[in-house]
Amino acid sequence: MQIQSKALPQSFSLRREILSFISPAERGAERSHPLLVFSVVVLLALFAIVQIDLHSAQLQAIGLLGHGGTGIDPVFLSP
Repeated sequence: MQIQSKALPQSFSLRREILSFISPAERGAERSHPLLVFSVVVLLALFAIVQIDLHSAQLQAIGLLGHGGTGIDPVFLSP
């Protein structure tokens, strides 16, 4: 004898109820324009760079950023 969960049919009916508020013409327009996605990625990257630059002293203090004067370890340089 199998035990059936009532949560699954309830979640489907809830989704159907939410989708009933959206008109059928708007359902197909859920995709984002590629230029918008590209713009968001570029803006997030710039935001991350600015935040790292603003907080570089704190990041160096906890060891997440290398110190500016250390350079490359000579062991890893080619002969």
